[in-house]
Order: sequence, then C-alpha cells, then structure tokens
Amino acid sequence: MEPVLDMQLDWMDQQGSWGANAEPSKQGLTLADIQVGAYGDVPDESDNMTGRPRGAGARPDSYRIGGYSVRSKHEIWLENASFLYEEALQRQWSSATDVPWDTIEPLPDDIEQAECQLATFLTEVEFVAGDVPARWIAQTTPDFFEPRNVLLAQVMDEARHMDVFRKRALANGGGLMGATGGTAGVVGSIDLARDFTEMSSRLHISGEGAVLTIFRMGELMAYNDAEKAMYRLCAQDEARHVAFGVMHMRYMSETAPERREEIDCYLDEAERQILAGSQNPAGAQAESSESLAILLGGGKDQYDEGVNKLIAIRRRQLQEYQKRVRSASFGERFDNGRSPIKEMLAASAA
Repeated sequence: MEPVLDMQLDWMDQQGSWGANAEPSKQGLTLADIQVGAYGDVPDESDNMTGRPRGAGARPDSYRIGGYSVRSKHEIWLENASFLYEEALQRQWSSATDVPWDTIEPLPDDIEQAECQLATFLTEVEFVAGDVPARWIAQTTPDFFEPRNVLLAQVMDEARHMDVFRKRALANGGGLMGATGGTAGVVGSIDLARDFTEMSSRLHISGEGAVLTIFRMGELMAYNDAEKAMYRLCAQDEARHVAFGVMHMRYMSETAPERREEIDCYLDEAERQILAGSQNPAGAQAESSESLAILLGGGKDQYDEGVNKLIAIRRRQLQEYQKRVRSASFGERFDNGRSPIKEMLAASAA
C-alpha cells in the first residue's frame, strides 16, 4: 500500500477576514460591492511592501517585491475611485470598429493637412498622458488598489487615443506631419514631479483639462461622422481622467490641509504657462493652433473666422479650468487675487 501523503495544511490558517459575502448590485459585482467587512478598511499609512493584496493574511517570511513610495492614503486617494473604474470598464470602445471610418471622404488639401497636423499633435499629447501616470502605478502600495486600477484604465484609454489619432492621420491620403514639440514644457514639469499629487495637478487638472475642452468642441471642427465619433469617444474618457485629478485634489485638501500652499504653487506654475502661451501665440504650439483655426474656419481662406472660433474655445478652456479648480476646493485663489490668470478670466467672462 502506498504511504499516505503528509498533508501540510498550515496555509489554511493564513487567511484574511473569513465570512465575507459580497453581493452583486444592479450594476453587477462592482468594486464598491466587495468593500465588505475588513476588506473595505483602507489604512491611512501602509507598511505593505510585499505585494500582499489588501485584506489577505500576512506571511512572515515574505520579502519585499516593490519599492512603493506612495504609502500614505492622502497621497493618491479619492472617494469615487471605484465608480470611475467601473465606468472605465463599461465604456471601453474600439478605435477599429466603433469609429465609422467609411464616412471619411477626400477633403481639400489645406483642411486635410490641418487635420493631420492636429492628429500628430494629439498623438504626442496622448503619449504623455499614458506614459507619465504609468510610472506611478508601480510605486503605489497594493493597499490602494482602487486608484491604481483607475490609472491602469487610463493607460489603456490613452493607448487607444494614440492609435485613433494616428489612424485618422493615415486614413484619408494624408499622413503624420512634423512633430510639434508643443508638449515639451509640460512633459518636463510633469516628469520632474516629486510626488503623485504634484504630477496629477499638472496632468489631470491643467493638461488633460485643456484637451478635454478641445474634444468637447470636436463637432465644430469635424468634417465627417468618423471625426465626430472620434472626438466624442475620446471626450468621455478624458472627462474621467480629469475627474480623477479633481477628486484626488479635493481629498488631499480635506485630509492634508498643510499641503494646500504647496498645491497652490503647482497651480501658480500651470497658470503662468497658460499666461505665457496667450502672450506668445506663435510659440511651440503654433502649428496646432493654426491647424485648429483652419479646421474651425473651413479652410485657409476663412482663417480669420477660424481664429475667432478658436478664441472662443480658449475662453472656454479658461472657464472650465476655473470650474475644475473651484470644484477641487482651491477656488479662493481666484477671489483673493493670487491667480496669475485673474485678468484673463475676467476678460473671458466679459
């Protein structure tokens, strides 16, 4: 008779909170639905350096697998992370099949060149918007997996944005134009961010917020149903990314008020860049601005009309930026005269 195996079942004593019973809601079994018992408890400070899933039983002989620098909850948390993640899952789309590419027809050369130049610029922008957050995901403790998941979804969104604009550049006899370099200053400041909140204030609040306004105005510069769909679908993703930044900044303001002055300094820097751009329209982003004017006007011959429409979009960008900052609990900067763009805001509201 074969000897009975000596079963080692001590792993059965290394469990998390037993008796969890997560039940699906009307939306299915969501992240919010599994926040049951101790599994919903998020530590203010995490000492988890082993990759242990939050709520799992600790293993004394585990070794470090991550150099997690984000271990304080206020550094990355937001109250609606679970909702944003579920929305990201439910609203995924395909740039191959959800954009009606067959509606694109030949366009005048000046309009096609402007569209291709804008597509080139937006491809650059979306590369940054995916590349930078990705660097922070691996630096965040697994105890804060909800915001990590939202950022992972953002990286997927930005990958799709990169390919949809590249596809538009190649879909109608045009092609990629010259690299604009318009993201150089923004990229530099984001990459030099010393912590997640600093990065998020620059990327989500300022950078992606400005791009969101352009996407929302896509109907004004679209020449076919494919372009309308492209801008509409990208806008729904971009709005989610911006919401992440707004809600995180609000949480940071409430839980770490000692950092408010620091965050105001980041906003000062972003607004000085906005001011510099308005004073030097022939700067690094001239190609994209001129492309927008041609598309909005309907061609080079209607350039002045396009510029007027572009000015209206720039005003809307300012107004929406102000709304985001106010929603994030930093609106007093516009009331106490601190904001470098206070005069621009006053002019845009006139």
